[in-house]
Amino acid sequence: MENNILIVAAVQLNSTDKVSDNLAKTEKLIYQAAKRGANLVALPENFAYLRSESEAIEYSQTLDGELVAWIKKLAEQLGVFILAGSFPEKLDESGKIVNTSLMVDPQGKILAHYQKIHLFDATLADGTVLMESRYVEAGSELVSAVVASHRMGLTICYDLRFPELYRKLTLAGAEVIFVPSAFTLQTGRDHWEPLLRARAIENQVYIIAPAQFGQHTPRRASYGRAMIVDPWGIVLAKASDRECIIMAELDFDYLQQIRTRMPCKQHVKLI
Repeated sequence: MENNILIVAAVQLNSTDKVSDNLAKTEKLIYQAAKRGANLVALPENFAYLRSESEAIEYSQTLDGELVAWIKKLAEQLGVFILAGSFPEKLDESGKIVNTSLMVDPQGKILAHYQKIHLFDATLADGTVLMESRYVEAGSELVSAVVASHRMGLTICYDLRFPELYRKLTLAGAEVIFVPSAFTLQTGRDHWEPLLRARAIENQVYIIAPAQFGQHTPRRASYGRAMIVDPWGIVLAKASDRECIIMAELDFDYLQQIRTRMPCKQHVKLI
């Protein structure tokens, strides 16, 4: 990291329920990002395993399991931070899981462990009913990590619709907030970019949003368009409709200039 600049990569995937295939694709893109100079690589929600919310989750991992060990090893080998967007973390023998995101440092140490707070229970315009809470327990803790001397907040997908979470992370010192996602095709068309830009603008933070895209199962498709947005709401990078990485420089001096010229954080009044 030079001159208070961090180079980040956001990964876009089309994951399925075939874990080995997903991990092979993920590893290839992480290596590609590191080769291009990324200091931090962010993976999307459900990068290792993805099925419809209406289907039983047949794959889960503990924090000391082989999936987390694999992420730690990659981070250490490549000397990069990895945001493991989310994976099904096993709770107990009940079959329920938590939708978990991890931040891992270049020494392979877990810096942060976030469990998705807002679960996606909704009926889409085409009548499709999605019930994440059927198999997933909600988290309850605000989580951030210090990465290269900068505090970064962790959120996941549906959390994006709840601005109070992002405000709390910002007031706790976050300069970057991650939104690994598998946004639905129907909602993504109209809401994905406006919501990402709004969260960046109102909190004067960088938003890093790795994403799932395309058809995953006959009943589930994601919008994609992984995105990196700056604190002024400018889209620095946006993915096309394919598996790929996008990259951008996070300039923290520029962030501080924005916050100094328009000190919104100092003007917050919680009514």
